[in-house]
Amino acid sequence: MSSPATGVAIIGAGLSGLTLALALHRQNIPCVLYESREASLDIGGAIMLSPNALKILDALGVYKNISPLGHNFEKLYFHSDDDKPVDDFVFGSQEKHGYKALRIYRFELINVLVSMVREAGIPVEYQKKFDHIVSESSTSVTWAFADGSTASAKLLVGADGIHSRVRKHLYPDLTPKFTNMIGVTAAVPRAQLQADPNYPLPVTIMSPKHAKAPSARARPRWMGRAAEQQGLVHRFSARRQRRLPPIVANAVSNIPLKGINLWPFYLVPKLDTWAQGRVVILGDAAHAIPPTAGQGVNQAFEDVYTFAGIVAKVQQQKPSDDEKEDAARIGKALKNWQQGRQARVDRVLDLNDKVNKRRLPDAVKAGVFEPFDLDWLYDVDFDKMIAEWAA
Repeated sequence: MSSPATGVAIIGAGLSGLTLALALHRQNIPCVLYESREASLDIGGAIMLSPNALKILDALGVYKNISPLGHNFEKLYFHSDDDKPVDDFVFGSQEKHGYKALRIYRFELINVLVSMVREAGIPVEYQKKFDHIVSESSTSVTWAFADGSTASAKLLVGADGIHSRVRKHLYPDLTPKFTNMIGVTAAVPRAQLQADPNYPLPVTIMSPKHAKAPSARARPRWMGRAAEQQGLVHRFSARRQRRLPPIVANAVSNIPLKGINLWPFYLVPKLDTWAQGRVVILGDAAHAIPPTAGQGVNQAFEDVYTFAGIVAKVQQQKPSDDEKEDAARIGKALKNWQQGRQARVDRVLDLNDKVNKRRLPDAVKAGVFEPFDLDWLYDVDFDKMIAEWAA
């Protein structure tokens, strides 16, 4: 059974999908969310939001609801393995960029977004797993779900993450590559650190050694096993016996099993296009950004806000009697959007490389670093970008 065509259909009700729904609603564009799970997924621990993303969340009315729930800060500090200051990275500034950075648990942000989507009356259908595109015309796209039902929309957006099923329509043979690196995160009470009240947080204490990750083939087995998580706790706790800074030794002295999150890192090659006909991908589905500069989710928010703005601008233009002409218009605007967004993503990837080089042993030993130029990243006029891309 097929549903009537709606405005924009969003596959994935995670951070990107929920925020896109609010951005479209702000532009009076009807949309509906489809999520394969029973509820919006809460994975991972905390995320860091920089001024470029907070500016967007503020425009959508989200920022005022999440600011009290997180930790506001301006710098991320880097220390050597003996806890000596090495470098810092400005992640936000109230004075210079209008916002301090915000570190917030992912589940807190998800809960706020879900609540706001519900209050806005935006439909969300859970346990609806996208399967494949059935047909496309110059005005709509129809797809099927795994349960056999179908639906149609003017635009279908894949906001379904790095393992996107919607992306398979654009790139049938693409499979994300596992890097054999995993982020292991856990939350412990701040009091457990026994740190001086003036100790700078958040801080990254670097180690010259890295643990070897399980193979990609083994991932389905180790990702959810309590025994494997318990083994990780034991390995970290055992390191307390080595020469670790007191704050690190205290942090790993008692790690609650329930609080451990495993974050495997995958790579997606640079894609030629994020849109084909009436099908679009964005966020992690379109570009996988390594976490070095903390811009993954921030760039996803840039994607969704600018995409909603582009769609709104095109709809405001005088429609043509020729359906093909209207289709070409949205196609051109989306191409401009993707090229503009890719240019931003490329600069973020370049920033990641610069941060990585500053973490190499020789660079750390030298200890001389030039300040980062981050104005281009934080002080950005998204509405101006949207107007140029849609013109």
